[in-house]
Amino acid sequence: MNQTVADVTLVDREIERYQVLDREPGRDLQSLVDLIAEICEVPHAAINMISSSSQHQIVTAGFEPSVCAREDSMCAVVMADPLPIVVADASKDDRFRDNPFVTGEIGTVRFYASAPITTPDGLPIGRLCVFDLVPRELSVVQRQALGVMAAQVMDLLELRFRSQALEDSLRELTDVRDELRRSNEHLTLFAGQVSHDLRTPLTAILVNAELLATEPVVEGDAEVAHMVGAVEEAGHRMDTMIQEMLTFAREGGRLRRVDTDLRRVVDLVLTDVGPLVQREDAVVRVGDLPTVTGDPDLLYSVVLNLVTNAIKFTRPGETPTVAIDAERTGPRWRIRVTDHGIGVPADEQESMFGLFTRADHDVAGHGIGLSTARRIVEAHGGSIGMESPAGGGTSVWFDLPV
Repeated sequence: MNQTVADVTLVDREIERYQVLDREPGRDLQSLVDLIAEICEVPHAAINMISSSSQHQIVTAGFEPSVCAREDSMCAVVMADPLPIVVADASKDDRFRDNPFVTGEIGTVRFYASAPITTPDGLPIGRLCVFDLVPRELSVVQRQALGVMAAQVMDLLELRFRSQALEDSLRELTDVRDELRRSNEHLTLFAGQVSHDLRTPLTAILVNAELLATEPVVEGDAEVAHMVGAVEEAGHRMDTMIQEMLTFAREGGRLRRVDTDLRRVVDLVLTDVGPLVQREDAVVRVGDLPTVTGDPDLLYSVVLNLVTNAIKFTRPGETPTVAIDAERTGPRWRIRVTDHGIGVPADEQESMFGLFTRADHDVAGHGIGLSTARRIVEAHGGSIGMESPAGGGTSVWFDLPV
């Protein structure tokens, strides 16, 4: 099967659209390539993008990436094949015996296997390739893993593209937010777009990672299991970012105002962050909390952000300690989440509530949580702020009408 001239032109456009030739590969793609090399028990693996003129090795395992002419590429020969290709000895295969990667002109490849990297529209733009300098075969499980991992490469590229487009949109909206208030209809459309464009490929990544984690070849190798875990953790971090964006958008809609027991809200948060509390050996103390009128789901998001930050931003070597309490000040309840962590300088505290602002770039996060919390609290008719307790750390408070 050969690609038509029209197909090759489309491939060039798609490769340019995904920006795979002019950006760092990232740990996610590198982990996939390292993992497939381990699973297939070969010394070499690569993600090859095939343009109209060249083969670009954007990520490799076992050797340094390079660029070669399309006519010299082994992957270009089977570019249009929709299934994984496994060749035990390329020197005995009519398709490859005269290829410079086989003859010794460029390399001495013997075993070769690859699977297509295909866009959601069905256009192949490259191959996930594994090879060796000696003949060999793949088991049924290894062949299946090659196909699954090639599909996951595409999922990651699509997720990157959608994520970048989303971040660009968010920055544009931030630039004009003082001039134009987004309508509820626009926010609803925004949330639906995020859910569709990001969650579909992300779900595929997480499912595939979970399936790979159960494979005997993965379970039996601690290093390989760590690689799979890295992919899965990256997916869950992206899922958290998506949820924060969705909450940021949904806040612009109509509030569901009901009697809300804040102690119940805090208990739900502590249940959900239980693994984080256990991992960090954190101590969380909860005082008496009132019942207020508000949207329990959105107030949950506020408390979740504040408690998570209080646990994450701790001093090295110290046990995170968090206190959650409330006091009535006239017609308002003031709820505080106080920690003894790294703290925020007084002249930077107000800026922490801006979009994409982060206190510590060494701690995972996207700078969306506190901005989201401010919008939610203000939508309830309240206010939010930050103080530095006398003993150090940070106290973030928010006021709600009684």
